[in-house]
Amino acid sequence: MSGAALALDRLSVRFGGLRAVQAVSLAVRDGEIFSIIGPNGAGKTTIFNAVSGLYAPSSGEIVFGGRRITGLPPHARARLGISRTFQNIRLFRELTVRENVRVARYARTRAGVLASLLRTPAMRRERRQTDGAVDALLERLGLAERAEERAGNLPYGEQKRLEIARALAAEPRLLLLDEPAAGTSAAEAAELMALIRGLRDRGLTILLVEHHIRVVMQVSDRVAVLNHGELIAEGPPEAVRRDPAVIAAYLGEEAR
Repeated sequence: MSGAALALDRLSVRFGGLRAVQAVSLAVRDGEIFSIIGPNGAGKTTIFNAVSGLYAPSSGEIVFGGRRITGLPPHARARLGISRTFQNIRLFRELTVRENVRVARYARTRAGVLASLLRTPAMRRERRQTDGAVDALLERLGLAERAEERAGNLPYGEQKRLEIARALAAEPRLLLLDEPAAGTSAAEAAELMALIRGLRDRGLTILLVEHHIRVVMQVSDRVAVLNHGELIAEGPPEAVRRDPAVIAAYLGEEAR
């Protein structure tokens, strides 16, 4: 697995007697969109939670950028460059769109409490840089005109984009997208695919969990399929789509 941005080596996660993920090994390459699909309960979000540090593996290893991160807490992984969205939107609904992104951006700032209280030149310079980065992200995600709107007032599709903007604010090297197209319209899903491709083209590595098969097949460089916590297929989208085990376990007639 040398050269991988993210490597899972026989990763297992158990909850009591339940085997949510069983000995899964994957390697996500730098600068690719790697998707994980499978039926409900297959272990997709469990893998996300293990990679981001919310769940502790029962066994196996997680390596990011050549460094073993299996035992690191979530904030330490974020500092290393792992950022994620959640299937259930977790915005600060009472804050504005700009404030939501600014809060996430503070993960990359260096000014301490004393510098903030004294409003030192370094702190003021960093604040200007933060504001510029926030505005650039809002422009890129099509949210600039909504900057002063309360996040809770946004339509669902725009809330999804704001979630992605917040994840990007921390300048990740690896972005985990958990069901970004869930609940979106066909037009919003198409915009999302263009956005994800654009992020990949900028050099960002993306790990995607998504039930929207059309999104997965059109946007992914490679796809892995889980069933009952086990890896049953991995490869380019078209090869996975034609795999008999995948058709039987998940895609069914949709794959034909």
